[in-house]
Amino acid sequence: MTKKQQASVLLIFLFAVFILINTPLVWKWMYPIKYEQEILTAAKQYQVSPYLILAIIRSESAFDYDRVSKKGAVGLMQVMPDTAQWVIEQANLAKNEQVPLTEPGLNISIGTWYMAFLLERFDGDLVKAVAAYNAGPSNVNAWLEKSQWDGTIERVQDIPVGETRHYVQRVFYFQDRYQKIYSDLLQ
Repeated sequence: MTKKQQASVLLIFLFAVFILINTPLVWKWMYPIKYEQEILTAAKQYQVSPYLILAIIRSESAFDYDRVSKKGAVGLMQVMPDTAQWVIEQANLAKNEQVPLTEPGLNISIGTWYMAFLLERFDGDLVKAVAAYNAGPSNVNAWLEKSQWDGTIERVQDIPVGETRHYVQRVFYFQDRYQKIYSDLLQ
């Protein structure tokens, strides 16, 4: 095979890969939805975008319902046990002691309620609420008060904690992906 033929074959192969990658089926494989009903139910109940919840779950646990972090965060939405207990009390959620925090429906409900709480606390500012979901609202308030970060996505690089900075970027990236791939989710 001549170099020209090899180049032609390579070009055709790359074109085929490009076409394959840009099919909805491939995108849905790359960005799956698990626990759809639980997510939609909690999103509707607490008036939070299901795309945001999907993005948080993807960022926090990659849909691994029994993941436990080094810091002790549990489940799909990586809820800290103390935060979960506080949410259960605040939201008057009936929690059966036999149901572990790793149970998807409970974890999604707690995490979504907490995100709704953060959105309200930060006057609907999604960027600040997402940062607070990762770093805690007191840290976000401290960064804002000290003018370390202005609270915008445009200045996300100013967030003084790398984990939170990257977390905010990931959540917004995944939210955008899920909205584009599953635009019919809310219909």
